Amino acid sequence: MILAVDTSLGTAVALIDADGRLRAEAATADPLGHAEVIGDLLQNVLDEADAGDITHVVAGMGPGPFTGLRIGIAAARAFALGRAIPIIPVPSHFAAALTAIDTDAVTGAFAIITDARRREVAITVFDGKDDDGIPRVVAETILLPRIDAETHLAGIRRIDVDALSAADLARVGANANAAGRALADAEPLYLRAPDVKLPGAPKRVGS
Repeated sequence: MILAVDTSLGTAVALIDADGRLRAEAATADPLGHAEVIGDLLQNVLDEADAGDITHVVAGMGPGPFTGLRIGIAAARAFALGRAIPIIPVPSHFAAALTAIDTDAVTGAFAIITDARRREVAITVFDGKDDDGIPRVVAETILLPRIDAETHLAGIRRIDVDALSAADLARVGANANAAGRALADAEPLYLRAPDVKLPGAPKRVGS
């Protein structure tokens, strides 16, 4: 079984079995308060599925804001470390792309768009799936002012997403693991650097 955790938008947790069937899921769409809810969501999913034999953990790697994104990644890594099982990093937009293809029957090129705040959006363009069942990227994730999105897409179908399916994130991770593909490395896809900076040297006070 595979556990997936994502906090790139709201907070989402899901567990699927070896055949990709959903065993349990829990989520909240609130883009804030990840740290307050993620423990309860994990516990709810584990209790509902009576999960004892989890073999992998999939971590949603963003794009997402610095603080929220790292909470989900840290939770996924901590669970994997505690169980001594592998972690599979997956860009979060892959989950939304799989939902669009498999659930909404979207065909042809399309763009997954998520809110990046500060009047900006994160955009990844896909076009169907590869033979291994993984959504095929045709344009890597970029950050754009919201007002420039339509011009940039030049007629490509846009799908604005405000919540991600952790179950589909798990399915992408399972397919990537079976195909021996690495979809992301250990570095999260932060939308931008954190606003808080380490202070520099103190200013000298004159006499």
